[in-house]
Amino acid sequence: MAWNEPGNKGKDPWGNKGNGGNDKGPPDLEDIFRGMSKRMGGKGNGSSFGKTGVLIFLAIALVVWGISGFYTIKEAEKGVVLRFGQYIGVSEPGLHWQATFIDKVYPVNVKNIRSLPASGSMLTADENVVRVELEVQYEVEDPYLYLFSSVDANASLREATDSALRYVVGHNKMDDILTTGREEIRKATLAEIERIIKPYKLGLEIKDVNVLPARPPEEVKDAFDDAIAAQEDEQRSILEAKAYAREVEPRARGQVERIFQQASAYQQNVILDAKGKAARFEKLLPEYRQAPDVTRKRLYLDTMQEVLAGNSKVLIDSKNGNNLMYLPLDKLMEKGNTHKSQPMQFQVVPNTEHSTHSNGSHSTNSGTPGSSRLTREQRMRQSGR
Repeated sequence: MAWNEPGNKGKDPWGNKGNGGNDKGPPDLEDIFRGMSKRMGGKGNGSSFGKTGVLIFLAIALVVWGISGFYTIKEAEKGVVLRFGQYIGVSEPGLHWQATFIDKVYPVNVKNIRSLPASGSMLTADENVVRVELEVQYEVEDPYLYLFSSVDANASLREATDSALRYVVGHNKMDDILTTGREEIRKATLAEIERIIKPYKLGLEIKDVNVLPARPPEEVKDAFDDAIAAQEDEQRSILEAKAYAREVEPRARGQVERIFQQASAYQQNVILDAKGKAARFEKLLPEYRQAPDVTRKRLYLDTMQEVLAGNSKVLIDSKNGNNLMYLPLDKLMEKGNTHKSQPMQFQVVPNTEHSTHSNGSHSTNSGTPGSSRLTREQRMRQSGR
């Protein structure tokens, strides 16, 4: 029962009695100060003390109010300052002062990279269901818009991300989402999120969108795993083939260049040799005209010397019927390198061992044991005669 209802015989909150008492209302402040003055030894004049006390109280309250206005903004934060609810500016990191009960500061972290996950089962363009998960990384660009442009900027970004993801997945096929089209999905989702949140001015900046590997429904998961493995094998084979091509192609180009250089060198050699021979014959032509026989014989001897320079046969004039003392210098030089201690042997080549050539000369093999034995027997016969 309330104190002022009929029938309440209790006292009121200010010490007065009920209906039968003298209801004077709440006590006067001047009476309170007068009582305090008496307790402190005053003369009962509460008016002067009341003014002094009020001044002291106001001074203390003013000091406390001034001290309470200091605040600090951290290094990674910015403070949004409101005065009577109206935006007046942004406080940078450091020590600042605000008018308590007049200004209000809201610190906002603008350096921290925030993450917002999103996932769901969505329908693709080819009418398949796929579960997609992604993570949006963002930071606060404008702290005032972040706090006051919407009721909850994070919730608005979450709704925009879900809408953008469903839009992008709905315009792509399932094979692209599960295999090679993940990068295109990421770029398209990022662009769609920025397009959606731009009119709302949330004060947020999207840094990146990380699309996690999509998963097919559990009923067909094994088949899609095989398809993904086949796609990866295909890509690996393509990369190996490209690597092999990059390895073989420079080698083939080097071989082609070497063959080309060799052909060019051979061409130049043949051309220069032909020019040299032509110049030589042009110089010999006047001499040939002056002495044809001598020049012809000289050319023949030079040619034979060049042809037979590496031949091991010995040519002997058929007109000379006597034995010829033959000194095999080529064999002696070869044996001299390995058997320097063995004495040199001379061979006498008989005229009967000679083979007649087309030019009227005879030839025989040098340094054969049979020819050496026949020459000694014939020599003994000649000495017996």
